[in-house]
Amino acid sequence: MAKKKNSYLCSSCGYETPRWLGKCPECGAWNTLEEVIQQENEPAPKQYKQRGGTGSFAQPMKDIHTGSQVYTPSGIPELDRVLGGGIVEGALMLVGGDPGIGKSTLLLQVCNHLSKAGKKVLYVSGEESARQIKLRAERLGAQESEMIVLTENAMDAVEEKLRTIVPDFCVIDSVQTMYRPEMGSAPGSVSQVRESTSLLMRYAKTAGCSIFLVGHVTKEGSLAGPRVLEHMVDVVLYFEGDRQHEYRLLRAVKNRFGSVNELGIFEMTANGMQAVQNASETLLSQRAKGASGSCVFCGIEGSRPVLVDLQALVTQSFGAVPRRTVNGMDSSRVMLLLAVMEKRARLKMYNRDAYINVAGGLSLSEPAADLALCMAVASSYTDRVVPGDWAVIGEVGLAGEVRAISQLERRIAECQRLGFTHILCPRDSARRIKAPNGVTLHGVDTVAQAMAVLDLMPSSKN
Repeated sequence: MAKKKNSYLCSSCGYETPRWLGKCPECGAWNTLEEVIQQENEPAPKQYKQRGGTGSFAQPMKDIHTGSQVYTPSGIPELDRVLGGGIVEGALMLVGGDPGIGKSTLLLQVCNHLSKAGKKVLYVSGEESARQIKLRAERLGAQESEMIVLTENAMDAVEEKLRTIVPDFCVIDSVQTMYRPEMGSAPGSVSQVRESTSLLMRYAKTAGCSIFLVGHVTKEGSLAGPRVLEHMVDVVLYFEGDRQHEYRLLRAVKNRFGSVNELGIFEMTANGMQAVQNASETLLSQRAKGASGSCVFCGIEGSRPVLVDLQALVTQSFGAVPRRTVNGMDSSRVMLLLAVMEKRARLKMYNRDAYINVAGGLSLSEPAADLALCMAVASSYTDRVVPGDWAVIGEVGLAGEVRAISQLERRIAECQRLGFTHILCPRDSARRIKAPNGVTLHGVDTVAQAMAVLDLMPSSKN
């Protein structure tokens, strides 16, 4: 009977050691060593030979010819926005997200659009049968598509089909199910994922085929497999959102061909993923009217301005330590702003619970949302309503000062388009621009002034 042999592999760099270590000696990462069980007496796997180099020669930078960058439309405008204009020839793109979030559905729609445009598309699935893919295609209206479907997870067979079919675009669903038969480790292991991705990367660059990789995520929300996987690909996209809600957010966390700040918004329907064209109107459509603790903020997500509803609920605390719950913002930043409100605006937050939420599932990271959050907290604290035609924009410092922000003209234009006629903003930014007709800018220097403009100053009883 074969004996089991334990070893530990680093999920970041692939370093192998016979015993567990807290820190990888090779790359220095902490808690990345994972146990791998092998059969001690099993025959050693056949050694596979790596391909040689590309054979290219060294040349001066000035002599390198780039040509024009060609973007192929995917047929889905929101995806093209996140990719930076479309799909680049020979690009290797990784799409990650929680199970059931809609990764396979979106990519099947992309394959259908590309196939209708006359492109040769290969859809490789290592998780589903051809019948399951056809059933999904019927639901999406793609049952008559000319795309080629291959259900295979052995990379040698997949490579052979790639070189035989020579597709323009390819989808691998998913990269964690692919394996090299010559290697002894199981599919999804560090070495298998790294080698499978390396093979696909070489093919994409040499054949000019654009490849989408579907990646699993761990319970922490990061992509499963070695960290080097994200370094090898050209684009890393993340699907965000709650499966219980219809809206999905697509973000680029790495993009060699465009900005990483773009945001795509989709709605999951019975007919697949539908792009949300008017994001601001969609996010504000269910905003509560006449309720305290609500304030509208205009943020910039990549190249588009987006109006969101910032919500705060301040209640009496009955515990020794007040409760702080934050959803959609950096909790440390929120704690800082609550301290500023207590010190500079006389809000007694030491005995109040505070619950902060960004409606619609968005995650805000820019400091321009500080003033809107402070006004939402003051509104809930005093139980007074921020008027429905007001939007608030501005960064807040530790001294309670309201600092200037960027791209105020674009934010104001988006607010005006949706009917907001009063903009509360930093005085320094308001001086530099001319307000459009029908819009009044209210410049303030401090948080206390902003609260006074909106009549949110606490009374002596508070």
